[in-house]
Amino acid sequence: MTYTVDESTRPALERFQSFDVDTQLALLWYGYLDLKPQLKPAPPDSVETPGRAVFDHIQNLSQQEQLQAQRDLIKGGNSQINRSYKALSPNAKLEVWLLLAQGIENGTIISVPSDYQLPNGTDEFTAQVKKLEFDQRLNFMLTAVQAMG
Repeated sequence: MTYTVDESTRPALERFQSFDVDTQLALLWYGYLDLKPQLKPAPPDSVETPGRAVFDHIQNLSQQEQLQAQRDLIKGGNSQINRSYKALSPNAKLEVWLLLAQGIENGTIISVPSDYQLPNGTDEFTAQVKKLEFDQRLNFMLTAVQAMG
């Protein structure tokens, strides 16, 4: 998979970036659930190995530290995790977020609270993203995670 910015996803990206950090985390999780059935397994080693290294670092933290590390990835920062993340290719960055979502599913990463409600204004955003074709939604996710760190 190669990374190119799809101009048709720019409005969704700008909207996504306007949300607070915790809303962005939740939207990434829900975005993973939306893409999951169509994702091809086993990315190439050049993507999986560096992405897994960052994921493993986060997974080894306490749950509160996991949450803070994810927030820091979105906001940027100068932690070792952020520096490692910034050095990744766009596809490896997406791999980190896909692994985090899988970790949420299997209970090794702190989960979105079961009673969490997306704030007002996200319905329009999610409808906007759901109108995109699969490749455009994947490109949106790539662009979103590339901008983080």
